[in-house]
Amino acid sequence: DCRCRLVHFNNNSIIRFGPDIIAEAKRLFEKKFKYSKPPHNEWQLPDSNLVFTCNHEEFSSLVALKDSMNEVKNRLSDKKLDEWHQHTSFTNKAGKIIAHIKKSVNAELCTQAWCKFHEVLCTFPLLSSDALQNGELNSVHLCEAPGAFIASLNHYLKSHRIPCDWNWVANTLNPYHEASDTLMMIADDRLIANTLPWWYFGPDNTGDVMSLKHLTGLQHFISNMATIHLVTADGSFDCQGNPGEQESLVSPLHYCETVTALMTLSSGGSFVLKMFTLFEHCSVNLLFLLNCAFEEVHVFKPATSKAGNSEVYVVCLRYLGKESIHSLLSKMMQNFGTEMVKKALFPQHAIPESFLKVHEECCLFFHGHQIETISENLQLFEHMDERDQTRLNALRDCAVELFLQRFQMKPISRTSWLVKKPHAGCSMNSKWCGQKNKYFCTYNERKMLESLSWENKVTQGCLNQWLEEHSLGNAGKRCVLEGTFNNLDCHLWYILEGRRLPGVKCSPFCDGEALKSLNEALENSFIGRASVGALMRLKQQECPSCYVLTGSLVLSELLALIQCHKQASSEGCSGQRQCLVVGLPSLCDAESSPGLKVKLLESVFLSDFSCSLLHDGEPKYQLQFLECLLCVFPQLQKGDALVLPVLSCFTRIMAGLVFILHSCFQCISFTCPTASQPLETSAVLLCVGYQGLPDPVIQYLQQLSKLMRTLLGSDSPQQVLQFVPMEHLLKGLLLDFLWDLNTAIAKRQLHLIIQIEQQQMECPLSLTQ
Repeated sequence: DCRCRLVHFNNNSIIRFGPDIIAEAKRLFEKKFKYSKPPHNEWQLPDSNLVFTCNHEEFSSLVALKDSMNEVKNRLSDKKLDEWHQHTSFTNKAGKIIAHIKKSVNAELCTQAWCKFHEVLCTFPLLSSDALQNGELNSVHLCEAPGAFIASLNHYLKSHRIPCDWNWVANTLNPYHEASDTLMMIADDRLIANTLPWWYFGPDNTGDVMSLKHLTGLQHFISNMATIHLVTADGSFDCQGNPGEQESLVSPLHYCETVTALMTLSSGGSFVLKMFTLFEHCSVNLLFLLNCAFEEVHVFKPATSKAGNSEVYVVCLRYLGKESIHSLLSKMMQNFGTEMVKKALFPQHAIPESFLKVHEECCLFFHGHQIETISENLQLFEHMDERDQTRLNALRDCAVELFLQRFQMKPISRTSWLVKKPHAGCSMNSKWCGQKNKYFCTYNERKMLESLSWENKVTQGCLNQWLEEHSLGNAGKRCVLEGTFNNLDCHLWYILEGRRLPGVKCSPFCDGEALKSLNEALENSFIGRASVGALMRLKQQECPSCYVLTGSLVLSELLALIQCHKQASSEGCSGQRQCLVVGLPSLCDAESSPGLKVKLLESVFLSDFSCSLLHDGEPKYQLQFLECLLCVFPQLQKGDALVLPVLSCFTRIMAGLVFILHSCFQCISFTCPTASQPLETSAVLLCVGYQGLPDPVIQYLQQLSKLMRTLLGSDSPQQVLQFVPMEHLLKGLLLDFLWDLNTAIAKRQLHLIIQIEQQQMECPLSLTQ
């Protein structure tokens, strides 16, 4: 809104809190440490021949700090995580800042990361004066999802009226790639979905910054930028399984982010790297390298970074250029990736004592702040009276005023946002929101749950929710995808290839927990381990709570759908309408309705595939489904219907094919279940009111089919990953439909597998018989 109110502050608003509250609130903004270099260039990089020649060695003084830190953290192990997080959210003295900034300055994508980066921008001279004088600013943002650093930088430039031509490129683990690990990626794509041309996911489409091919591809992608003035790296991943070793676990990522920054950044540029504790040999090496490569290095803990965690930002100013570390960079490129942790970047003896002394001071400084916060939180967790609450509320209000005063926060209009329209484009975020696994138990209890075998999870009822939440024979009845796309234009579409999927772990088109649990079942259950012969001999009892839809029931649902859209689907067509049926002979045996001719396409098979860890990511299945559609379309007349089985639509290819169906039928629905055995195809798509497809789209699909067949025939390690732009696949109605379809299929399969597993435990059947 252009009429955003100005943010006012004055000394009176601060003075009202009293000197003790002001002093404590100010300490939140003073957690910064500068590496003071000794004279005479004492900190010099070791000879490149020493690089990666020695094992990691511990620094005894830093090990002592790490042990004392973990000793304090261990006092949290028996705390219920939801209760502890609620408590620390209240005791967070900067806890009110984000909400206030979001409301008062009209900040786009205003998250904790947005506020943290704004503090960095306002505290350090990241943007070189040369860049701004030349009227150009180019930035690269690594591990950037969901994009808050970019939005924060945009707000900074616009609110301070800095005149420059700003260009940016970002990287992150691709939230749309089917093999992405949900523990490592961020599914929030609100900015990504609407700025996709600015995001680089690498030649394999994964977005993995720890791949050397990604680095060389990124260099080519940004080659049109003559100068890179700023690189940020905000990477991390879920270390809840082993929080005491977070620093070591994330160190390969920090290494790859740093090498990428040093290879892409121009002389005089700035680098911001998120790290955690700095006790390990790998961190000491990295900080020494950065101090040798930049004129200044600071470690900074923003006020809006929760004081009880280990997160810090390493802020590096005025890069000395690739030439200054050329021989080292070439060696680091050779050791790029996850394996670099096996050897130390530098031997311990090659690091100057003067540097180790300064580094230890830095570690002590942040160690002291974190220990103090955790101890205070523990004390307040045991007992917090009204006086404590009043004091905390005053500190939180004072922190807001100080934030506004220190950083001169100003609003910007909605037209200055990166995504300008209120509901521009699309996003899967509304579906993924809240879907990530939430632990309502203590850390110790969660570790015990993780250690349980699949069989124990079944016997102890850990998966019982799926026994109640599977489809009950009415899935799809309320899920109808209506409307067709007029003038469907595919001339700007492109076919995206990548490495063959090893399995489908992630899908923007399904409940993530349902897919994760189904994959665990497929990997560990009797069904997943048994031979084909054993499965054929397996006799399953009927589930009393669900039933399989017969051909006549499926036909009646189709007729109800046709009746509902009769007027729209009959316009422009005369005579008897037909319904083409793929792979469901029982539908043709059912009693037909007057005015509808049911025709079985016997030459097309889609039932030869079964549910596996690849799901619908199997290239043969995708090709067969596509060729089925190419066979069906010429046989359809305007107003006709189509019924075809679908294994699932977790992948972008299958979602794209449903998009094509959505484009040429008046409405689509689905029905489930249509099979009683696990792993079988259990859902069918009901498509009503065919309207035709433009010739260019048909030709595009034929081109796609030819490429997929060529890749299959040549045993290529590649497969087609996408052929319809994600912007189309993430539209609300289509996304809702795919989400409901896939979640119904996943829950149905999981229900049947658990049922078989329980029967198998009661009456075992040989895996090979």
